[in-house]
Amino acid sequence: MSETNYGIAAEFDSAADVLRAAEKVRDAGYRRWDVFSPFPVHGLEKVMGLGNSRVGWFAFLFGAGAFIGTMLMIWYMNDFDYPIVIGGKPMFSTPMSVVPSYILLVLFAGIGTFIGMIALNELPRHHHPLFAKKRFALVSRDKFYLVIGSNDPQFSESVTRKLLEDIGGQHIEIVEDK
Repeated sequence: MSETNYGIAAEFDSAADVLRAAEKVRDAGYRRWDVFSPFPVHGLEKVMGLGNSRVGWFAFLFGAGAFIGTMLMIWYMNDFDYPIVIGGKPMFSTPMSVVPSYILLVLFAGIGTFIGMIALNELPRHHHPLFAKKRFALVSRDKFYLVIGSNDPQFSESVTRKLLEDIGGQHIEIVEDK
């Protein structure tokens, strides 16, 4: 894998062509590849082996952490840090503590969702290597691109190029990451 080589890109004319190509790339054993299209292609997520997003786990962990942390903070403050007996009521009351804990759960779940989206999308990335290719602009109109990353364990420039040629890729070119 070269430090300046992002991968190899191939252009396809139709959604059916790129879907068949994606099946062949998957069957060839590649794991680090992506498809770019002007509209969603039905069935492509199954071919690519995409499951549910992991962003939900960020939201769950941040929200649960905020809820538990707030409950523990209220318990500690009322029971140990500054106990004040008011009208014989208990030092810690769960119903009273649920409201601020729930509010912080919602707030931190939203923050966790934002952080998870930023982290999993590897943002901020101000320039993607594919933007340097003039033909890549056609993907927003009527072309489809399949890109196999050079960080794939099976990546070999000659073998990968041959595979993309065999499955019908056009305008196959190396994508440099500067």
